[in-house]
Amino acid sequence: MRTWANQWVWTDRMLVTLESGKVRGGRWHALIDKVYDEWNLRSATCRVAGNRGAAGVDHQSVQDFLDHSREELAQLSAALRSDTYRPQAVRRVMIPKPGSREQRPLGIPTVRDRVVQAALLAVLEPIFDVTFAEHSYGFRHGRGCHHALERVETLLETGHVYVVDADLKSYFDTIPHDRLMERVRERVSDSRVLRLVEMFLQQGVLADLHEWVPEAGTPQGAVISPLLANLYLNPLDHLVAAAGFQMVRYADDFVILCRTPDEARQALELVATWVAENGLTLHPSKTKIVDAGADSFDFLGYRFRGRLRLPRDKSLRKLKDAIRAKTHRAHGASLPNICARLRPTLQGWFTYFRHCHWTVFHDLDGWVRMRLRSILRKRAGRRGRGRGRDHSRWPNSYFAEQGLYSLRAAHARFANPHDR
Repeated sequence: MRTWANQWVWTDRMLVTLESGKVRGGRWHALIDKVYDEWNLRSATCRVAGNRGAAGVDHQSVQDFLDHSREELAQLSAALRSDTYRPQAVRRVMIPKPGSREQRPLGIPTVRDRVVQAALLAVLEPIFDVTFAEHSYGFRHGRGCHHALERVETLLETGHVYVVDADLKSYFDTIPHDRLMERVRERVSDSRVLRLVEMFLQQGVLADLHEWVPEAGTPQGAVISPLLANLYLNPLDHLVAAAGFQMVRYADDFVILCRTPDEARQALELVATWVAENGLTLHPSKTKIVDAGADSFDFLGYRFRGRLRLPRDKSLRKLKDAIRAKTHRAHGASLPNICARLRPTLQGWFTYFRHCHWTVFHDLDGWVRMRLRSILRKRAGRRGRGRGRDHSRWPNSYFAEQGLYSLRAAHARFANPHDR
């Protein structure tokens, strides 16, 4: 925590108090001055600028804010200090859902509100993160998807092959505000900070000139939402751990790995009871118990099937769609140029899916080369996709010479680090 806690907020003395658990009364009191501290607001501005993002309902872009940052931050600090700050409505837009034709809503707060939320997050995050369970990996410093996936891998290898594959239905949209605020009050007693959190939860949403106030859920697109979402499930994390079950959670996506079918049934019953008592819903058709030795389950984009680690179908479709967009047969760029454009897509995909079975990369390499041979075939005045003698005309080595990124070669280097 000392490596990531904001130094403008968290002094060494405060961190010692936090880590020792010797906070007076178990709750933090005077915090609002840390939120409106101009150095904290400046740090928050850097974070918001780094994430870029579109303008909110006030049409102010990140660059516009940066161009007048001294005046903007002075106004924000004064408004927070005098308790006159009020967040504006969130602009809602629909964006494509990765790997499907569906769309999902995205909330876009104003830049000013994003800066205040980032400053608030810098104050609250260490207070709650210190209470989070070991098996919670989502949106936490020093942890990520691969740590969660490696934990699943370890548990499967040690015989935890009966998997509770749970799905919380519309989790981020259904968190009860009153119960969430109870979780916040367990560690924070500063009334002005609590009111600030409540204001963000009750922030209006503007879509198609119609504005409404959500009655539940964390604000979509808000900087503070991931922390609040983790906080609400924190009691479930500790309940499952205290019962002796092995849970791996990344935000609202979690699995519980057990040694026997009976253990898995008990774990699912425990989760179902807690979920119902806390105003949430398990998806009836997506929540199930899986025998990982005979069947498959999905987690964080991977498909676990026996000893095989494969990408989900949706993940493969998303990659192929991205490659298709860069390899139209009528593409006019040179082959080295096309290969250069493909490289970040292929390299980024491999970085995430590097734990998959080698055949995945072998097959994908062949598919990408087929797309490129189809371009060359069209340029040679032939119809159809690359096949047959095209493999002799343009062998695999030819594409390597043109700079094509090879997934199979990348996996070989990853699997055999001493051969790099």
